Amino acid sequence: MTGENDRLLRLLGGEEIAWLVERARRRMEQGKPLIGTVTLTAATPAQRRAVEVLLGRRAGAGTSLSVSLGDVDHIVRSSGVAAGGLAEAVVRLRGPIRDLAGEKAALASAWTRAFARIDALVTARPELAGWRSWLEATGLVRRLAADPEDARALLDRLTAVLDRLPSRGVPLGRLAAETCADAHALDEGRPLATLALSAARALAGLPYAGEGGADARRAAWAAVGVHLDDLSSLVLCLGLPGDDRTPTGRMLSAATAAGEPCVLTLRQLHRHETPLTAGLVRICENPVVIAAAADELGPACPPLVCGGGSPSAAVWRLLDLLASGGATFAYHGDFDWGGIAIATAVNERIGFVPWRYDASSYEAVPSSAPLTGRPRPTPWAPELSKAMTHRGVRVEEELVLADLLADLASR
Repeated sequence: MTGENDRLLRLLGGEEIAWLVERARRRMEQGKPLIGTVTLTAATPAQRRAVEVLLGRRAGAGTSLSVSLGDVDHIVRSSGVAAGGLAEAVVRLRGPIRDLAGEKAALASAWTRAFARIDALVTARPELAGWRSWLEATGLVRRLAADPEDARALLDRLTAVLDRLPSRGVPLGRLAAETCADAHALDEGRPLATLALSAARALAGLPYAGEGGADARRAAWAAVGVHLDDLSSLVLCLGLPGDDRTPTGRMLSAATAAGEPCVLTLRQLHRHETPLTAGLVRICENPVVIAAAADELGPACPPLVCGGGSPSAAVWRLLDLLASGGATFAYHGDFDWGGIAIATAVNERIGFVPWRYDASSYEAVPSSAPLTGRPRPTPWAPELSKAMTHRGVRVEEELVLADLLADLASR
């Protein structure tokens, strides 16, 4: 065998013929037969002479050099240096051949297994289908995970988090601890936090990538009932009757008597354990409605709560306390698809009657601002979604402020 190896090295082991062996090896790794011609552009004189010695004839002229793999295979076999021909020679010179096609298939299978649990969850929750396609298109998971096994562990933890969303109000650290056994797993900058926040935005009807600021992150988490702490989560209200038995009740009573808006923290609302009684409560989306109502109506303003865009955990807590006290709700928001998503979340949680938030109210307001985003159903007023899709303009709440104030004045 030593003699055969020496002969093989003399035949195909030289530096000037290495390109030919390497081309053959690459074809074998790709599962291709060693047939046809390989070409070397800009061949050196030494490389041309090496091929001529191998073939026993001139190798043409010009700068490019073409060699028939079939000819080389015949030479290797007939010379007796490798009974298996060129394929055997390549293995002996370069070592075992990788099965690139098999490796590619195995890697694809590993990635499929990595996504198995999250894909099962998305199948059960079609509202996440667009987000799942976005994950695939952006390659976000593959950038955050070193390999399929790392991705599988990451996505399994993500599935556990999403199983708890939306929540009725949970601190971020507690959510992380209970789903991942790590209170910091959802801290800003962690891979799981990046994925979970994009999914939270999807559930809230927001752009998956979203804005990168702290306020935007806090709002996205709040939209699915998760708060970063119980002091930064706030709710703005006006005219809510309080009581003289609790700190929060006394704050509300004083603010209502003065006709001033009241800002409550989630901490205060968590410590208020008894229902709030208020009768009919109107809900608006934007703080400008609260400010204008305080200016014009003061103490005469009926109960009014501001959702502040995507409702925070504090907003949800206040609405739950009001609902448990027997309150009913009337809702108004922006006529755009983001506003419809917010209204849908409120309607699903506490129910409401539309407050100038139907098709006729929408069509009555002049506007030329283009409506963008994905259409959504409006179950509280089914014709509204159709009207918005047909008309294609958005109407912000500020445009109907005078009408809203008139309704509040007439109680």
